[in-house]
Amino acid sequence: MREQQARQATREVASPGEPPPLINWSQVRSIAVSLNRESSLEGADRDGLHAYYRELVERAVPLVAAYTGDELPGTLDRVYAFDRIDWIDANIDGFKDMFKPLEALNPLGEQRGPRTISLLWGGLNQTVLSAEIGFLLGYLARRVLGQYDLALLGREPLTGGKLYFVQPNITSVERALRLPGEDFRLWLTLHEVTHAFEFESHPWLRQHLNGMIERYFEFLSQDIEHLKRGMDGLRAFWDRARSREGTNGSWIELVMTPEQRALFNQMQATMSVVEGYSNHVMNAVGKDLIPSYEVIARRFERRQRQRTPAEHLFARLTGLDIKMEQYRQGEAFVNHVVRERGHDFARRLWEGPWMLPTMDEIRNPDRWIERVSTAQHPAPL
Repeated sequence: MREQQARQATREVASPGEPPPLINWSQVRSIAVSLNRESSLEGADRDGLHAYYRELVERAVPLVAAYTGDELPGTLDRVYAFDRIDWIDANIDGFKDMFKPLEALNPLGEQRGPRTISLLWGGLNQTVLSAEIGFLLGYLARRVLGQYDLALLGREPLTGGKLYFVQPNITSVERALRLPGEDFRLWLTLHEVTHAFEFESHPWLRQHLNGMIERYFEFLSQDIEHLKRGMDGLRAFWDRARSREGTNGSWIELVMTPEQRALFNQMQATMSVVEGYSNHVMNAVGKDLIPSYEVIARRFERRQRQRTPAEHLFARLTGLDIKMEQYRQGEAFVNHVVRERGHDFARRLWEGPWMLPTMDEIRNPDRWIERVSTAQHPAPL
């Protein structure tokens, strides 16, 4: 399987006469794998771990169902133990699907001669972009513990998501934090299984995210039109950044138009509440179920906050720092709503996209409570 995926990744080089693709996926994979070669699962260990995590998922499903009041439309049987390279390969496939609309917008495809845009988007820029994605995937492969993978922008019908557990990272955390393995893995499984309930019990959520992603690519197509104008187009991005000087936000948001920024914030708010609700369920169920819950929660929280200076720099450059902070805000939002109005009220999040909070409401949960309490009819975001 891994060798086949590697061969597929090498078929990304453009034929003579064709414009180079924006991303060389062979290069992306090579860089990401080079950072994780020490990670490996042997065949016998892999098969045993597949069965082990499937049993944990089977145990977690009725627990999450009892707390959330939701039911899955099918069974969660696509459960896999991964090493880091497995995770890289699985996510490269997903990234390819996500970036297909960008490849369709490749500005070099319309070039007939040497222009400024050719210099900007030529082989050098392909190398830089591919390297950035490769380093990002390589870094994440060393940190991610579990993942619920529901293909976005995929073709229907969808049979359900997959659950991945990255065993080398799980083992590393258990050793570093001196955690009881069985308890920690069940705690982690509760989180990933809750994601399955969020998306599979509420199909509108995937459709809503797909709609936002498609709109985001429409904005990107407009930006590429700017780039086709050469230096005049670049000046438009510079003007955007200057108009945002002194305001809060990541560097990514600096070059966005107000419309792009509003959509970006909406996407961030949605993912914040998705992650925050999963953390809430993981802790609410785990607290009464797992004997060592308090130790696990305390030590794991400390790990999340204690990063090296290099990790802090990487997070700021990639925008991951903003993402992690918003996930913490999402959990605080759900906890506040449950504490003030109960879990049944908090479950109204999943009635439809009109019930999702904005980033302002995530930071000020009482505003969401007031809006939902007085809402008579669905109102689109």
